[in-house]
Amino acid sequence: MRDVALAPPTVPPLTGGLADSLFEWAATQPTLPLIARRPGSSATVWEEVTAIELRDEVVDLARGLVASGISPGHRVAIMARTRYEWTVLSHALWAVGAEVVPIYPTSSQDQVEWILRDSGCVAVVVEDEQGVMTIGPVCARLPALRHVWQLDTGALEELTDRGAFLPALTVDSLRRIVLPDSTAVIAYTSGTSGRPLGCALSHRGLANVCDTLLAGWGHTAAPPGEQGRVLAFLPFSHVYGLMIQGLCVRGGLLMAHEPAIDQETLASALRSFRPTYFYAVPSVFEKLYKNFLRAAQQAGRGALFERAAETARAFAAATERQRLGRGAGPGFELRLQHALYERTVYRRLRAALGGAVCRGTSGGSSLHRELSLFYEGVGIYVHDGYGLTETSGGVTMQPLGREKSGTVGRALPGMEIRIADDGEILVRGPSVFQGYVHDEGATRAALWGGWLATGDLGRLDSEGYLTITGRKKDIIITSSGKSVAPAALEQRLRMHPLIHQAVLVGDDRPCVGALITLDPDFLAHWRAALALQGDAPVREAREENALREEVGRAVAAANSAVSRSESIRVFRILPEPFDVANGLLTPSMKLRRDAIVRHYAEEIDAMYQARSRPPRLAAPQEPVGWDDSDSVFR
Repeated sequence: MRDVALAPPTVPPLTGGLADSLFEWAATQPTLPLIARRPGSSATVWEEVTAIELRDEVVDLARGLVASGISPGHRVAIMARTRYEWTVLSHALWAVGAEVVPIYPTSSQDQVEWILRDSGCVAVVVEDEQGVMTIGPVCARLPALRHVWQLDTGALEELTDRGAFLPALTVDSLRRIVLPDSTAVIAYTSGTSGRPLGCALSHRGLANVCDTLLAGWGHTAAPPGEQGRVLAFLPFSHVYGLMIQGLCVRGGLLMAHEPAIDQETLASALRSFRPTYFYAVPSVFEKLYKNFLRAAQQAGRGALFERAAETARAFAAATERQRLGRGAGPGFELRLQHALYERTVYRRLRAALGGAVCRGTSGGSSLHRELSLFYEGVGIYVHDGYGLTETSGGVTMQPLGREKSGTVGRALPGMEIRIADDGEILVRGPSVFQGYVHDEGATRAALWGGWLATGDLGRLDSEGYLTITGRKKDIIITSSGKSVAPAALEQRLRMHPLIHQAVLVGDDRPCVGALITLDPDFLAHWRAALALQGDAPVREAREENALREEVGRAVAAANSAVSRSESIRVFRILPEPFDVANGLLTPSMKLRRDAIVRHYAEEIDAMYQARSRPPRLAAPQEPVGWDDSDSVFR
């Protein structure tokens, strides 16, 4: 194993629980706005909630929870989208020493029952009638469950009224006995294979990540002298979303909630709220780029956009070489081109995010280097970080002034990273989880002498920058014994504007294949731009041939980065995307690879049989072999 020397921790140790920071803001800066709310989903004016107003609402709700029998150590599930009540409720629960169990509101009845039973929740808060319908049929099988509260029918207001007789000192007394190593959250893994596991995360672990990021990077959340503004739209049911909430409340940033994540609603929220810092997952950044390209092409400016995008990437790459001490930076001609596109293209792209974003962060999976360079080139540097549910979020971050696109940065202060002999990433530090609830075997398998075996594969360069290369369990082993990590190829495929999702297959097969879904918005635009003539059957056939050729070019472009034996030799375009509804994505939008392979078993078989079928004139006993002459485009 290889070690990397790390800087010591730079944040003071936590002395209480996660709710304390809200109470501290209310005591020291009571009028500081911490939350921005919209009176309606279509409103363009945001109303600010100050620290003392939020604190008082949390205290009032906490009294209602105590009056309802919620005690320290009790577990309460929250099954709701990212909304204001999530923040109030979580801090109220932490204030009385209870533990939060996040559940995705899109979870199936079976998933919800498993999580509630495994965690032993005494109460669950759902968002609407749909949530009640999911919970209702399983309540009789959950003897520990005492309460089901529904947000949209005024449950929090009823709780507040129920606790009105209790003095506020009751909450204060409970809050002061919460210890840093008490469990704050039971966060369930995404369950890409098998049952989800409940990760016990402490107040200390969750706070440490946030405080470390704020200490080193907090000043980049807004221009000097301004309060940072963050639009929280990622699910708080995921540790990444929880980390965003923690960063905002602990760092005194103004946070707005957006529960709807459809393009139109999110775009409207970005324009009206105008965040200064943008957090998202790679798929959001990919979708934004494709939307920019599609809009430019529809306006007849596709070539202009592509030249501007290439200039942005070249400018960012030259800037990166300069800051890493490997070059002189952009030359005169490149700077001139960049300045021209700044006036004509880049500022319009930034306006799509509200016009005030100065930096961003991508997490959840790796961001493609070319995409990172593009955003940096248009004026929004997007950090790519790395973390897991088991690490309370962040493990790495890009060092300021030494950012290196294509990597996830270096270990945060206080965290340690090792690469095992088989390439697995091992981490150790104060944010590592306490263990899996009710599963000592899984805990022992994950923690080796204090080191967390992440299940991810990666490499460290000579400067300590980490690059993620894939997941151990996702490695494909072909029938010839070749091991292929699918993540990089899938990422390169998704860079093509037509391709929405890609899953590589090939275990015990003669070569690597790909299942591909298409971006419906860009596909409609592409079909319209093709403008083929002729009768409908002929036109449709020509259109499908053209589509397959275009996807084939995307496959060839992706293959250019790998060896012949690792390349995609066959592919199949699927008629519908992988999503949560059909069970092929987790609620956190991760691919359920085993489920996808089972679901599309016939298509996969047909894909390989079509390529191994002998030519018509060949003798049946002499099938064509898989050699370098095989062409994916035939």
